[in-house]
Amino acid sequence: MKKICITLLLLFIISLTVAVSFNKSTLSAEYLRIHIRANSNSQIDQSVKYEIKDKLVNYLTPYIANCNNKQDAISLLNEKRLTLISITDSVLKSKGLDYKSNVAIRNEKFPSRVYGEFTLEEGFYDAVIVELGNAKGDNWWCVVYPPLCFTSNDCGVKYKSKILEIIKEFKEKTSAR
Repeated sequence: MKKICITLLLLFIISLTVAVSFNKSTLSAEYLRIHIRANSNSQIDQSVKYEIKDKLVNYLTPYIANCNNKQDAISLLNEKRLTLISITDSVLKSKGLDYKSNVAIRNEKFPSRVYGEFTLEEGFYDAVIVELGNAKGDNWWCVVYPPLCFTSNDCGVKYKSKILEIIKEFKEKTSAR
């Protein structure tokens, strides 16, 4: 009887480990990140990186709010790519900077990142990459879809993510055990 209980316990632990690993990889596939890479670490390049971040977030927020899934967000960003470059390059020009930007969607490695109560694990994610000039400076990143960094504080609107709600519920259930 003892051997059966131990065997069942081991099978349960293995099954739970596989389920959690599968859940993590499945969920990470649903995220679309944004990564803005500054030209350098000079004060002006770092400052303009944040100004560009604000402009892009403000521009994209109403569009991203209408996306129902990651693929919708990718399609939207591909459609808006030239506009994003135009917005970015106009900020660079207004600051008297002689370099340009590039925007692309690629799969790249990101470190872990905490967003409030939620941690996005280290790993490879699809991302909108905004390169400013040489793109050798410190960078800024967040999540485009679901819109973790695309909220509007001006009008009290906060976008909710069903995926984050499911993760939070799962974590609460597993920590209660």
